[in-house]
Amino acid sequence: MQKVIILSGPSGVGKNTLGDFLLQQFPELSYSVSATSRSIRKGEQDGVDYHFMNNEEFEQKIKEDALLEWQEVYDGMYYGTMKSELDRINSLNKFPLLVVDVFGAINVMKNLKFKPLSIFIQAPSLEILENRLRTRGTDSEEKIAKRLEKASVEMNESANFDLTIINDDLPMAQKQLEEVVHYFLKFGF
Repeated sequence: MQKVIILSGPSGVGKNTLGDFLLQQFPELSYSVSATSRSIRKGEQDGVDYHFMNNEEFEQKIKEDALLEWQEVYDGMYYGTMKSELDRINSLNKFPLLVVDVFGAINVMKNLKFKPLSIFIQAPSLEILENRLRTRGTDSEEKIAKRLEKASVEMNESANFDLTIINDDLPMAQKQLEEVVHYFLKFGF
């Protein structure tokens, strides 16, 4: 049976940091590069961090049924998982690691024909999450407000995941994540 690991949670909780940690610990994992219509940020590379495309290209992928899941996360800003990414990872004889939006993760879980390991990453509080978003320095005040509003809704979805890890202490979160992923890869469910 195919094994897929999904990391999800609100923007700013440390999903990518924890995903990078998993890739270092488990060479049998490969990061599934998400598609997005958002603008590329400084230091990001197309095809490495995301598959960047404009809205028309993204909407064409939707029409072609080329996406396992997709969400219009913010007005006019799409994110999604291309089916071709899972095929690419499978051809490498590795297991996909998806680091995705909360509702995107829920859609992946509905669309897969097997049970993935789904992990919800949560901040200790909305106040800490707000501080992390501000410290990151990539968003306007308006975007931060939208992300926090969305995060308060997303936090209610944690029950849809196999496990919730509170990313309050990074080494502790990494240890918990490493243990559960090791067990899943070795024994499954």
